[in-house]
Amino acid sequence: MKTQISSNTYLIPKPAWKRTLTILIPKLLLGNALAILLILSSILPLTAATDTPEEKGLAIATEADKRDTGFKDSSSELVMILRNRHGQESIRDMRNKTLEVDNDGDKTIIIFNKPRDVKGTAFLSFTHKSGPDDQWLYLPALKRVKRIASNNKSGPFMGSEFAYEDIASQEVEKYTYKYLRDEEYQGLDCFVIERYPVDKKSGYTRQVVWLDKAEYRVQKVDYYDRKNDLLKTLTSKNYKQYLNQYWRPDEMHMVNHQTGKSTTLIWNNYKFRNGFTKRDFDKNSLKRAR
Repeated sequence: MKTQISSNTYLIPKPAWKRTLTILIPKLLLGNALAILLILSSILPLTAATDTPEEKGLAIATEADKRDTGFKDSSSELVMILRNRHGQESIRDMRNKTLEVDNDGDKTIIIFNKPRDVKGTAFLSFTHKSGPDDQWLYLPALKRVKRIASNNKSGPFMGSEFAYEDIASQEVEKYTYKYLRDEEYQGLDCFVIERYPVDKKSGYTRQVVWLDKAEYRVQKVDYYDRKNDLLKTLTSKNYKQYLNQYWRPDEMHMVNHQTGKSTTLIWNNYKFRNGFTKRDFDKNSLKRAR
């Protein structure tokens, strides 16, 4: 999240001819500048028309990723509320640490604090820009670290409606994209894009994503299963900005349309740039987690 551009600014990097004209215009007489503006007005619609939906979708995803780059590391506390189809709830308290990795995906560790039967359970994820992620789960009752096989990434994370692949950081390279439309959602002017997992072992054929144009924050995601039926919807709300740049939601809600179950994550006490190192995210750190 580095580059601030207006909500309606098109996202493809500025072509060289635009940069050249930007330099030249102040040096020209008003008549010449007016002539150039007329030329621009005739060229721009053609330029927009030649950008494909795939290029525009990728540009939107890339801009969203740029705006979230550079936070280095973060920690937070969260409450997971599991609801069955009858509305009965079970609650789990957790804490989370994330390390940003140069030229690769993030490293994340999630540790369960309570209830007692899951206390000390820890999940470690190394997300990669290409190839399968590496994920491990430490189960204190068994005192062993279990590797999550890549073909199980669509499985539920600790009985929730979040899959293991949903918990991993969403790197741009993990999908191909297509811009669908502009649409208002919850009073926000949004881009709507579709993304397709590159990994054939993903549990999804496609995901439809709403991002607000002002800050490129994910507001909603519809997940479609391998039969291309609507499986789940994720909504995020109550975003707060940290370090004057990085936006994080206070609440994420995932509902499974096929089972009637849902999971809510409530985040709090975000802290950034804690000085975490790779040692805080190795497999031994799972056993040290309490």
